[in-house]
Amino acid sequence: MNHRQHPAPRPTTVTRSGPLTWVQQWHWFEHTIPAPRRVNPTPLADHCQVPPGATVDDVLAALASLTARHEALRTTVDPLEPVQHVHRPEWAPPPVDCVEVADVDAGTLETATAALAARPIDPERNPPWLARVLLVAGEPRAVLVAAHHVLIDGWGLAVLIGQLHDLLHGAAPARTPVAHPLDTLTAQPLERARAAEREWLTRLATNPTNVLAPFGGRADGAGRHRLQHRSVEAYDDLDRVARRYRVSAEVVVLAALAHEVAGRTGEHRFLASVVVSNRARAALRGSVGVRALTVPVQIDLRPGAAFGEVAASVAAACAAAYRHGQYRVAELVAAQARMDRRRGVVAVHTIEYNCYSWPRDYLVPGAETRPDGPATWIRSEPDEPCDTLYVDLSRDAGVVTLDVTVGDHLLDAEQAVALPVRLCALLRALAEGARCPVPARALAPAAPGWWRAPQGWVCLPRLAEVVRAHPGVLDVTVTPAGETGSEDEGPRPAGETAREDKEPRPAGETAREDEEPRPAGETGRGGEGPRPAGKNGRESHGPALAGEAGRTKDEGPRLVARARVVPGVTPADLHRHVLDHLGEVPGLLAPDGYVLSPAGLGSGPLPDRPGAADSAAGTPRLTARPPATEAERALAAAVAAVAAPDGLPAGSSDNPVAVDMNGCLADHGVTLVAVPRLLALLHRSGHTGIASDELAGTASLGHLAAALEPLRDRAHRGGETSP
Repeated sequence: MNHRQHPAPRPTTVTRSGPLTWVQQWHWFEHTIPAPRRVNPTPLADHCQVPPGATVDDVLAALASLTARHEALRTTVDPLEPVQHVHRPEWAPPPVDCVEVADVDAGTLETATAALAARPIDPERNPPWLARVLLVAGEPRAVLVAAHHVLIDGWGLAVLIGQLHDLLHGAAPARTPVAHPLDTLTAQPLERARAAEREWLTRLATNPTNVLAPFGGRADGAGRHRLQHRSVEAYDDLDRVARRYRVSAEVVVLAALAHEVAGRTGEHRFLASVVVSNRARAALRGSVGVRALTVPVQIDLRPGAAFGEVAASVAAACAAAYRHGQYRVAELVAAQARMDRRRGVVAVHTIEYNCYSWPRDYLVPGAETRPDGPATWIRSEPDEPCDTLYVDLSRDAGVVTLDVTVGDHLLDAEQAVALPVRLCALLRALAEGARCPVPARALAPAAPGWWRAPQGWVCLPRLAEVVRAHPGVLDVTVTPAGETGSEDEGPRPAGETAREDKEPRPAGETAREDEEPRPAGETGRGGEGPRPAGKNGRESHGPALAGEAGRTKDEGPRLVARARVVPGVTPADLHRHVLDHLGEVPGLLAPDGYVLSPAGLGSGPLPDRPGAADSAAGTPRLTARPPATEAERALAAAVAAVAAPDGLPAGSSDNPVAVDMNGCLADHGVTLVAVPRLLALLHRSGHTGIASDELAGTASLGHLAAALEPLRDRAHRGGETSP
């Protein structure tokens, strides 16, 4: 991913400038990720009808009025720095065009809105929105609007469409104050944000990862499915169930998803990430700017519980989580990268749930779709896989719409299509009075090769394959030891959950103010504790949770890798290799120990005891390593420049910030807001080949440098379409 150098906005058009908010920083970074690597690569889009008698000039006047009212519609962002610029209302021609169509029936509106959503939006130089007027015989009949997520979120688009509809129908404009993201900078509560970040880290560390993967999908799944299911019948069923259990319809669907996951996997405690609008104040409810973030909702179900208990539990967990809706996304992503590398596993929430759905270019219904009945259509792509089940709910015009995005390794195409159908069938059964208790065990056993570790599920053959790929490894087996740490004991049967001695923290309860979670099973950088605040620019989240600083030999099951290697290969080499692939290969978990045998001992079975072999009773400690190759020196110079921007000139090898090629970017105090500038520095030095999201993950700088390649062209490869 490379960035072109864009000219700065003309000073005569800018009325004010300032930093991006915490929420905007994430979406600003996200739009630099190449489209195939994004979970949702299309912009937000929707439409509204034009009343009879209105003209194209009326539509243009309404859009001009909204542009003057909402500064977000005339805001641009800097390509390399997290800065935004508000322009005068007339700074650019309105991004509006007109298209003649035969009719504006539902199918035409769907297709036309999806086509507009597929058009790229450049928020660095142009307005962050597009509009299209649909004409029938020269008369305007509908207006379509697409918006870039870096400046407008789903709630904001709904506000924009609603106000456009009111203006076209002659309603007086609202008089409520409208806040721009720049107006909310001083209201970002730092202590509340830190508490939310601690809550996120605690939840991620104390919930299992890879929950769905052993119970569905394709073993060789490398893409993702995007599908949409619509049901008229489910609309009434959902209302009946919500009234019966006295919760919102949105809570009912999330509870149904939790019920489905528990029945499929046998897991009863897992994490859901739920989008909240963060618009409690009136000035924010009428704003089109970006405010929405996800909160960690702790799903904790009792086997055998009736659905009413499930709904009440999920409602309480949502209420507890909603207070954690404001946090520094860049700091949280960096803290999770450090935590994941220490623990030796990428923490992944099982469900991501949103209560807003929009038309998408890959979900245009077919001609045979009936408007009054259930319908499902799906599109599968060989994109980068996603490790979370994404579900969006929409209830509009008497229809329930469920949008699903899921990795092929979690659910195959047939299972993905069946998921919303099963959810609607559950709603029907509940509406008819069924109790629908939570299954106590998984409906089907886990796939062969999967093992339930305390941190979650791990695919042992895939882990062995990754270890075997390290140079100098001739043979390898990865096996779990028993509950007491004895290497003579076999693995726990697939589906049986490891239980920790300590009771789980109640839903919604946060970690202590001075804590950063380090749960049982933590692996990574040996006994190294958190660095003090300010060291290498990184903020410390405090000491480890009491009793969770790591697992000793007698504290639960252990995962041991036994390998026959050539001389010179060490346990630390293998451990670093596994850590570097955590974010690339689904289903991995770093072993708790490594037992190495020299190649000269023969080709018999690998030893169960160290003996003459080189072994690590605990997780190997990784020592710092300076850059050694040209690519590593280029990456190290770029990291040093963004980590110490006030130091020596960018690219200087004498920059005083020490760069450890065995550490990830977050270990150097660099968050995602510096990634675009870092990539630009690499581009200037003649290197390319790293995507922005790879830099923000758990991979070490040495591993990333190995992927660098000489720059052959100056093409702009990232951010070409809107997220």
